[in-house]
Amino acid sequence: MSLNSQFPKQVPFLPGHVFSDPFKENHHKTQQFSHINGTVQEKTNFIHEEFDPNLMDSMKFNAPPNLTYGSRQPPENDYIPRIQPPWLKYDRAVLRFYGYFQESVVENPNENFRIRKVIIYYYLSDGTIHVAEPRVPNAGIPQGLFIKRQKIPKKLGKQDFYLWEDFQLCTNINFYERVFRIQDCDTFTREFYEYMGKPLSLPEQMPRDNFENIRETKDLKINPPDTKEYKEYFEVKLGGGHPNGGLNKYLQNDRKVLSFDIIWDDASIEGQLNYYTLNFYLADDTCEVKEVRKQNSGKDPYPLMLRRQKIPKAPILTHYPGMTLKKEEFYSPQDLICGNTVKIYGRQCFIYGCDDFTKEYYLNVLGIQQKPATLKQERGKKFYQPVPPYNGYGYEEDSLGSVYSLQPKPPKKDVRKNFTQDQFILRFEARQISEVREENSRRFIISFYCGDDTVQVYQTSERNSGIWGGKFQERSRQKNPLTNDYYTEKDFQLGGIVQFNVYKFQLMRADEFTINYMKQKPDVFKEADISQIIAKLRLFADGYQNFDSFLLDLMKKLDKQLQGQIGFDELSQGLQELGFNLTLQEQYFLMREFDRNGDWKLCMQSLWGALGGKRA
Repeated sequence: MSLNSQFPKQVPFLPGHVFSDPFKENHHKTQQFSHINGTVQEKTNFIHEEFDPNLMDSMKFNAPPNLTYGSRQPPENDYIPRIQPPWLKYDRAVLRFYGYFQESVVENPNENFRIRKVIIYYYLSDGTIHVAEPRVPNAGIPQGLFIKRQKIPKKLGKQDFYLWEDFQLCTNINFYERVFRIQDCDTFTREFYEYMGKPLSLPEQMPRDNFENIRETKDLKINPPDTKEYKEYFEVKLGGGHPNGGLNKYLQNDRKVLSFDIIWDDASIEGQLNYYTLNFYLADDTCEVKEVRKQNSGKDPYPLMLRRQKIPKAPILTHYPGMTLKKEEFYSPQDLICGNTVKIYGRQCFIYGCDDFTKEYYLNVLGIQQKPATLKQERGKKFYQPVPPYNGYGYEEDSLGSVYSLQPKPPKKDVRKNFTQDQFILRFEARQISEVREENSRRFIISFYCGDDTVQVYQTSERNSGIWGGKFQERSRQKNPLTNDYYTEKDFQLGGIVQFNVYKFQLMRADEFTINYMKQKPDVFKEADISQIIAKLRLFADGYQNFDSFLLDLMKKLDKQLQGQIGFDELSQGLQELGFNLTLQEQYFLMREFDRNGDWKLCMQSLWGALGGKRA
């Protein structure tokens, strides 16, 4: 048994209350875990196991009900307490408040009172407080520690001490019959109160007294006006370099130029409106004025109206400029505002605009928004050069090349389109539209080449018809007389009319390749997309009471003989009677889509299902 175990348990386990055992010989530290036979094991000295005969009997039959009996006895004291005491939880945590108190001053004509600033420290570990006063030079009063660290009672003679909950900003607090005003606190203190759920109020300003104002006035030093010149003189005399006062400004504003658009109205006999660009260099406050050149103005191109220099507001004209004692006032960025007038050596120049960098500089640095002024625009002389008519050689682009340039260049071709679309040729069967009755029976094959948008026309002939067959028109680009643009692939639709020179043709049929090409490009050939044709037919149901009545009326008008299939003429006639304006190409692709047997007959049952009809 150790010597300490003989003392009563009421004695606290603290330094000074514990004595070492002089008879103790084993001073090793106990170990919780050990390594035995390659296995980590835990000491079980604290586990109390009761003897159970039933457990021994069950282990003989290899069926132990439960191998764990008893529980570890909790230690009397843990090295990490479950509830931390304040001296451990708030170790070295101090709340700091800034405050002041007012003290009267007697027998002093300059002041009646003085504001004395203090710092209040509250130690969370033991609830003690100490007050310190920052030292002010030449104050004439002892300063430093104002109240030593101790617990301060709220009222003298009572054991009710101040806690951290009693402190709040913009309130008064009484320490030993002296009232302190709490004005502000540090960041840690404010975060601590927010964490504890009692946020502090906003701080207030520290009041000033006459003593502080007088002290600042005494400490203020005003140098003589010629001190800088004396310093520079002595520095140069002792071998130093010449000071560069504008170096900092140059480094900050190098290559930063404010650009303004100005105009000068020359009122002389031969004068006119002259446009200039005024550049203001922020590095040294110098300006230059450049003339804005215009073509065919009849004036010699002078690059500069005024070289780079400082522009005075009221220039001093004297025979000895370097010896004048008068000081000139030069233009600054605050004077260059859009809408103002700048006098440049007798010329009244009006500022009517500036560039984007200048607008951004005035807005961010000076807080001024530059608004450009509107000027009366001069009516410029317009020269109309008529384009000569097409001479018939080559294409119009070839003829325009000699108009736009003295050395004509060949027109640029769309090489990518030529490589990707050259293998596609759209062929249509067409008939001629003419006032002569006999010519309406003539049939033609129109080939459209997608690679270069050229058109070629062949005429077909029958035996003993008296019409010569063969090439009718060479391969060339043709213009649409309605739009005055060249024909493209989207202009060729079944049933449409195209005109080449003075001949008009109506497209009647197309070959199988052309039909498949149109189906693959529904964005170009919208009338060849069967989904859009069906959607267009469904739109005509708006004139009926319901959709079923629309379908029944459509089927009755199309298939009058109730055969289940109709021909192309019956389809066109039925749609015309119903007032459904479908184009010839839409009717053609509708007929192709629902021709199930290949006999050019439209299956009414397939059309019924495509339109959304219900099967019986």
